[in-house]
Amino acid sequence: MNTQDLVAYCLLFAAAAFDLCVMLRWDLQMLQQNSYFNSRYNHWLKTSGETTTVKRVLALAVLLGAVTTMAAQSWMVVTLLALVLLVQGVMLLRKKYKKPLVFTRRVSRNYFTSLAIVLLLVAFAAWKGHDTGGWPMAARAAALVTLVALAFSPLLTLMVNWLLKPVERHIAQGYTRDAMQRLAQMPNLKVVGITGSYGKTSTKHYLNRILSEHFSVLMTPGSFNTPMGVVRTIREMMQPYNEVFICEMGAKNVGDIREICDIVHPHYGIITAVGPQHLESFKTIENVQRTKFELADALPADGLVVLNNDFEYIANRQVDNVKAVRYAVKAGDAIDYWAEDVKYSSRGTSFTVVRGDQRLELTTRLVGECNISNLIAAVAIARELGVPDEKIRYAVSRIEQVEHRLNMKRTAGGLVIIDDAYNSNPNGSRMALDVLASMNTGKRIVITPGMIELGDKQVYYNEQLGEHIAECCDVAIIVGQYNREAIVTGIERRRTDKLELHTVDTFAQAQQLMTSMAKAGDIVLYENDLPDTFK
Repeated sequence: MNTQDLVAYCLLFAAAAFDLCVMLRWDLQMLQQNSYFNSRYNHWLKTSGETTTVKRVLALAVLLGAVTTMAAQSWMVVTLLALVLLVQGVMLLRKKYKKPLVFTRRVSRNYFTSLAIVLLLVAFAAWKGHDTGGWPMAARAAALVTLVALAFSPLLTLMVNWLLKPVERHIAQGYTRDAMQRLAQMPNLKVVGITGSYGKTSTKHYLNRILSEHFSVLMTPGSFNTPMGVVRTIREMMQPYNEVFICEMGAKNVGDIREICDIVHPHYGIITAVGPQHLESFKTIENVQRTKFELADALPADGLVVLNNDFEYIANRQVDNVKAVRYAVKAGDAIDYWAEDVKYSSRGTSFTVVRGDQRLELTTRLVGECNISNLIAAVAIARELGVPDEKIRYAVSRIEQVEHRLNMKRTAGGLVIIDDAYNSNPNGSRMALDVLASMNTGKRIVITPGMIELGDKQVYYNEQLGEHIAECCDVAIIVGQYNREAIVTGIERRRTDKLELHTVDTFAQAQQLMTSMAKAGDIVLYENDLPDTFK
């Protein structure tokens, strides 16, 4: 090999190293969206086709090309391969994502550990290559090792995540002990835990708005509903003067809620729903029920749990260890709180919360039965904590719609947009479609990719979604391929001549199609928006 070969292989090494840095970010982004669980990430790899995408195949092709006799004899071929890799890396770096990587300290540890391992392997290969063929061979060996790491970067990510597991556990335990010590120094703090298959985030926001009229309140922000998210909230945001801590509790496995309860020790709890959510990890609805009721089981004897009896697997679950207050949208047996005189309009909703002979008339900018249900739960806790009715009434009238959760707004062009794109589920999607069906100012358009994480019920519930779309909509735009067949099958069962059906591959195409057909007065429902881990 000569100087031209050295330059060519150095260029190939630089391009492969650049690509590897970008690819590792992508791999960690997907690992983060799978909650850093190797099992979930590995399942995603198997089902997403990620291991055979263009960028992986290209890396393997460049690897094979770099070791061929032709490449070994032609620095021009090596240079061309390097340029191909460089272009691919730039394209991947510039790609936009719905949920980009959050570069936390944990991500940094994983990322730089992966790079350090590759760097050691590259250094070793270059040293051996130099011994056999000088600097050109050293550059060639370094480039080939980097290409191997690039082609198999998901395996590297899995390995490093496994290696660092004891380190992460130790760090997490230290943070958790610190958070628990902070809470122990606030014995008068009222802790309200909120969990449920769906509705917990909206209920958290509504309760925070109401209680803030009477108390100094801290709630877990965004989707900080994991043990470490809760710990981070306490360590970074809790103040000595806070009187109430509203703690959202998420779960994907049995024991997840209990783990959070062991940290915050709630005195009050709300269980908003038990339904077919995350069945891919829970497997059965009974496991979902058991996990959500870990909140009720963790409450002290003088505590209180507020339960949504509109769900079968809440209504049929007895609670004996703590006082239980049950609510529903409509009156029924064993219901303590319910709604009457519900009236929807373009400005929102008016309704009356009833408990026995007590009546509280409320108005809100929110729409949809699910929001009425969530407000009842918030009102029940507020009353139990002694918030005066006039403060509850004022707060409810001022509650803002939670972004992407049945959020209704009007565009400058006269369209009504119902944004329910955060996280669709069988119960919530039905309610959202019912709200759409109640509108009659123009065409009713739904844009949806369907629902995910429903295990072996995935097809069943998406077919049901399709059936309800056929009953409620004038135009249906089905996005992507993940649930397309199931939704279209459901639509065709109930389809009438009035329904216009379209299938597209991306939300950008759906938006373009909707814009071309929609007119002032039409209503558009965005039902779910799948994360980057789904196609």
